[in-house]
This record gives sequence, C-alpha cells and structure tokens, in this order.
Amino acid sequence: MSLLRNRLYYRVKPFVPQSLRSAIRRKIAERLRSRVLDIWPVMPGSERPPDDWLGWPEGKKFALVLTHDVESAAGVLNCREVMRLEMKFGLCSSFNFIPEGSYRVPGELRDELMQNGFEIGIHDLRHDGRLFASRRAFNRRAARINEYLREWEAVGFRSGFMFHELDWLHELDIEYDTSTFDTDPFEPQPEGRHTIFPFWVPAPAARASRTGYVELPYTLPQDSTVFLLLRESTIDVWRTVVNITVFGMGYVGLCNSGLSGRDGAFGYGCGSAVNQSVPKRIQIERANKNPRDVFMVRNGPNQMRTTPAAPSARLRGMDKCILYYIGNLNPQRCLSRLGSLAHD
Repeated sequence: MSLLRNRLYYRVKPFVPQSLRSAIRRKIAERLRSRVLDIWPVMPGSERPPDDWLGWPEGKKFALVLTHDVESAAGVLNCREVMRLEMKFGLCSSFNFIPEGSYRVPGELRDELMQNGFEIGIHDLRHDGRLFASRRAFNRRAARINEYLREWEAVGFRSGFMFHELDWLHELDIEYDTSTFDTDPFEPQPEGRHTIFPFWVPAPAARASRTGYVELPYTLPQDSTVFLLLRESTIDVWRTVVNITVFGMGYVGLCNSGLSGRDGAFGYGCGSAVNQSVPKRIQIERANKNPRDVFMVRNGPNQMRTTPAAPSARLRGMDKCILYYIGNLNPQRCLSRLGSLAHD
C-alpha cells in the first residue's frame, strides 16, 4: 500500500503547490508524532552494538558524520558559505549533489570542496522519487549514476527521499550508502534499521566482482523534519539522540536536507534555548563539578505516560548521582510527580 501511495504521490507532486504540500505534510506529522513517542526520536535497543562490533579506531567513543543534500540552484550558491563555516570549526562534511536535477553542478565548486578536504557524494540521479520504480528502470539509472561516480571521483550515495532497496544498490560502484536511518516514521518509506551503528551489506555470491558496501544509517532526525515539518524552535530533539548515541558509543549521523537557499544558508532559521547552559555552568563553577560529569536532560516525561514506581535500593545507593529539575512549573512538566518519586 505504501509503495503504491508513494508512486501516486510523486507522479502528481509536480502539479501541487509547495505551500499546499507542506501544509498537508505538517498536519500528518502532527498527528503521527503522538503515536510514535515510543520509537522516535530514539528507538529502544538501537544503542546496542552488533555482536561482531570491534569498536571505533584508536579507541574513539563515537563517530560524527555530517552530510548536506544540495537540492536546488540556490543551495549550490550556499555551498561555499557552509564550507567556510565548517572549516572555521574544524569540521569536514560530504556535499551530495543531484547529477541530473534542476541545477547544474559546477566542476570548479566540486574541485574546491575536494581540495579543502570535503567529500562529494551522489544524491539520487534526478531526485524525482522514481529511482526504485522497477528493477529494470533502476538498472538503467544505475549505469548513469556509475558514470557520475567515476567522473566526480565519488564513492558515496544517497537516494532521494530516503527510499532504499539495499540489495539493488550492489549495481552501484560505491563504498558506502546513506539512504537509511535507525528510526524515522516521518519518511515516506518509514522502515528503519533500528541501529545507531554502521553495518556491512554483502554482495550476493553471484556478483564476484563486488564484495559489498557499508551502510551508514543517519541517527539524527533530518533538519527539515525537525524545524519545517514539526516546527521545533530548539535542538532538544537532537540533544536527546546525541546523548543516547554518545553513551552507546555509536555513530552520530546528521543529514542536512535544507541546503535550499531559503532564509539563510541552510534554508531556515532555528531558535535556541537560552537557558540550557545555565544550570550546567552553576554546577561547574559553584559546586566544582567536573564538566564531563554534568549532563543536562531537558523536558520532563509525558504526564500521561508516567506512573509511580517502587523505590529502588540501587538508586538510593548511588550517592554521587544527583537528579534535579529546572524548568517552567507547568502541568506538562510533571514536576509534582517527578518530585514525589524522588522523595520516595
């Protein structure tokens, strides 16, 4: 049913105004969000490493991957600004371009990005939602994608709209793919991989010329989902995921799909929570706490989903662990219930 729905949607999409499409998607997302609280933005169990996981190189605790899907001509014009911003902070990312999309990809821009240590990736072929319409059509497009992979000296791929058929991607001459996620029920193909770790996709035995590729599921919800679809004004959703990912020693993958040129380099602005660092600073400066031992968890539990629990002897014995709450005294914060649990 979802496959047929997606095919119909992308056929009529060019004839539906952007404003109407966005309004419909926001309404659907608002209704869906209340039903997926148990699997988004964090899928329980996704932080468990695979059985054969050997850890990150050099004993690193986690990995950070930044990617930008450039989806318009205005976005192309903003690439250098984003590049300079990342270089200022010592970051390096991948810029994924659409080879046969609505804009031209200047060779000099690709060269400049690569000369500064950034990576070029292939983002679909035409970004029209039809890449996986049929196996025969995909094979034809795969041949074209391979030409661009060679010409652009690229080794990474991401499909449009996060559609994925991992077995089909063995037709591409790639080292890795980033077309999946651990959990994201807001995507048109919402089936996630339920892991915050990269994994190997082996090629079929019949394809002796290829061994396989690495799949990198993104773990942070897309910026377009957080800020445009759900209209969040802070990065609290990302902070929640990062805390789980870092402590799980997994992979923090951010797909920036907003490099479109609207209202700034990333396509939109995002407000910030001005008070998020104050309690942490108080603990560090006044209580002489080690910054590595102080973690801020914002937003209390959902009052409708919180139930009293018996006191835990194990928690009572953790005299070095302090649980406290700082925030607005609104009913949705569950302050009275959280306080009663702590008192017990």
